[in-house]
Amino acid sequence: MKKQLILSLLAVCFTLTMSAQTGLKKVYNEDINPIEQIDQAVAKAKSEGKFVICQVGGNWCPWCLRFADFITKDTTISNVIEQNFVYIHVNYNPRKSAGAEKDAQAEAMLQRLNNPARFGFPVFVVLDENGKVIHLQDSSFLEEGQGYSQEKVLRFFQNWTPQAVGGN
Repeated sequence: MKKQLILSLLAVCFTLTMSAQTGLKKVYNEDINPIEQIDQAVAKAKSEGKFVICQVGGNWCPWCLRFADFITKDTTISNVIEQNFVYIHVNYNPRKSAGAEKDAQAEAMLQRLNNPARFGFPVFVVLDENGKVIHLQDSSFLEEGQGYSQEKVLRFFQNWTPQAVGGN
């Protein structure tokens, strides 16, 4: 009887967790070439006098989706991003089931971005207007409880604007 009750409770918890995660908008396009996506963002950033933020992760990652939702809903943060960055969600699937072509693209992307996967996901890569990696941000330093800290996230973005880095 106890075993059935425990299994039932675990099933309910799993269902609630999955429902909470699926309620978040999927933001990663799994069908595009990440190198081309990055190159297009760099070209746009250069023409607009901005930097690029690559949020590397995937739709499989609840913390990645939470961050995307968090910055969308916080107008102070979203305004800083809009004014200073071209923001992209760069898909990475750590499982080797996507096929040889996708695996090669993922490997090239990780190499291009200075191996950001070592920090876990999501991880943020700041590129200057020429596409050079100038900062890798471990997202765990931006967390607070089961979400993200507005103060920490805002400080991260403000410290890596073109003006802050350039000293203007």
